[in-house]
Amino acid sequence: MANFSKSNAPRFSVDVYQNEYLTQGAGEVNAIVTVTATGGGTSGGLPLAAGAGGPDAAVVIMVDCSGSMDYPPTKMRNAREATAAAIDTLSEGVSFAVVAGTHQAREIYPGGGRLAVADAGTRDEAKEALRGLRPSGGTAIGTWLRLADQLLGGSGAAIRHGILLTDGRNEHEEPHELRAALDACAGRFTCDARGVGTDWEVKEVTGIASALLGTADIVADPGGLAADFTQMMETAMGKEVADVALRLWTPQGARIRFVKQVAPTVEDLTGRRTETGPRAGDYPTGSWGDESRDYHVCVEVPAADVGQEMLAARVSLVLPEPGDATGRTLSQGLIRAVWTDDMVATTAINPQVAHYTGQAELAQAIQDGLDMRKSGDERGATARLGRAVQLASASGNADTAKLLSKVVDVVDAAAGTVRLKAKVAEADEMTLETRSTKTVRVKK
Repeated sequence: MANFSKSNAPRFSVDVYQNEYLTQGAGEVNAIVTVTATGGGTSGGLPLAAGAGGPDAAVVIMVDCSGSMDYPPTKMRNAREATAAAIDTLSEGVSFAVVAGTHQAREIYPGGGRLAVADAGTRDEAKEALRGLRPSGGTAIGTWLRLADQLLGGSGAAIRHGILLTDGRNEHEEPHELRAALDACAGRFTCDARGVGTDWEVKEVTGIASALLGTADIVADPGGLAADFTQMMETAMGKEVADVALRLWTPQGARIRFVKQVAPTVEDLTGRRTETGPRAGDYPTGSWGDESRDYHVCVEVPAADVGQEMLAARVSLVLPEPGDATGRTLSQGLIRAVWTDDMVATTAINPQVAHYTGQAELAQAIQDGLDMRKSGDERGATARLGRAVQLASASGNADTAKLLSKVVDVVDAAAGTVRLKAKVAEADEMTLETRSTKTVRVKK
């Protein structure tokens, strides 16, 4: 394990958990890489957010103002109150703007294609501007994201973050238009997305958060928006380092099979690789505060004979720097492969790898089961959701187990025996789907 440290700057560490022992001829190495950032403060040469001592952050709040926000009328009022609470949570000196989203995007504060700088006066002005928000028109989320990108890109801030609220389906632009907007915004800012009520599309909201390396959640009761927005903004203000990449180098003959974030949520990063040199590639991780995340790395290596060993991959945490293509290495770890005829060594399953393999399967089982349930395949849905119950029980994922129990009647959790409930509240099903990728940490 290696550390990056400067006075009062966040310190990063990389820990690798694996069983490096392989049988003769085996060619797959699995490892859990734990990345931890601690001890933020003044910049010390790193780009930090205002909450960490310097106003080098920008936030755009995108509020759904489509006509459906008028049903019930309290929904728009709750959205205004939630946005006001988020504005109150902004750190001094952070740049910010508020966008009203309908079938088009409109900057309601400060206006003129610019950002305001958070202080007592601009917060009051922004909250006054919220009073003018009225529900009307349709929903075209891609236009909201593109306007946010313009505003954030023009800010020059190191940490660029969006908060997006919607209550309906993206009905006023084609799916490919939203996809194009997400592709254009990916890597330029992170974004947390929230669906309020039950008339929105889960895969749209989770897709936005996934593409922009943010969080997604449901706020079924609009009355809970203010607390959720406050917490989201507090988390955003705690981000200290932007655009950190997980760089994986493999020797000749080896290749990365997949890279997945597995805690605190499951997120497949495999397809987001950017080549950065001979046999090296970067996987984006977004912005960091004081936190820890786990990644599952699977490496294919050339089969070898007993007694041989090799470095399967070198894991580096890298911060890009202007004019330096290689960036600054914050921390490193090594993934090894050792071939042996010791059956005890080769058959031992690393507990971290086993745990997170189960958590990824749990997320997939829930999504498969809910899709089958919607399509009328009750037998398939029962089998997949039963497997999900079994995995949640075995791994101690109590939150997911509780959500599953609102969709199925559990007969035997350990065996995965369940019955589909005849009636399920839409909010319960949407909550389970939205939160299906949330994982529990392995007990070390």
